[in-house]
Amino acid sequence: MIIGLRTFFSVVLLSMIGVTSWAGWQVPLWEIPRSVGGHPWFIATLGDAYWGFFTFFVWLSYKEPSWLSRALWLIAIVLLGNMAMAVYGLAVTFTARPDASPSDVLLRATPIPPKLPALLIAAFGIVGGIAAAT
Repeated sequence: MIIGLRTFFSVVLLSMIGVTSWAGWQVPLWEIPRSVGGHPWFIATLGDAYWGFFTFFVWLSYKEPSWLSRALWLIAIVLLGNMAMAVYGLAVTFTARPDASPSDVLLRATPIPPKLPALLIAAFGIVGGIAAAT
């Protein structure tokens, strides 16, 4: 099970990095045409995605005992979406035993250090700053 989850979260992370990089090379996020950004289906899809992010965060909040870690993960998820969620999934599966049961992964176990979401937020800031400067 752990190998399957690691594979899944790796595919999610790599595919999201790929598709967002490709999209950013085509059109910077801040240059999305108003007709697209204001389209009802764009708004509905964005709302659906963020409610999914917040649902994931509720589960993460149950698992992580530290308020600092929770706050940093929330910021990382809001900024990076599925990329941050995949990193969290990889962190959880790499801290679990190779023979871990589903409950070991889904329920409270070894907390993930707050430095991981802090690094994600910093990386987002650096990449965003570079992208904005070009």
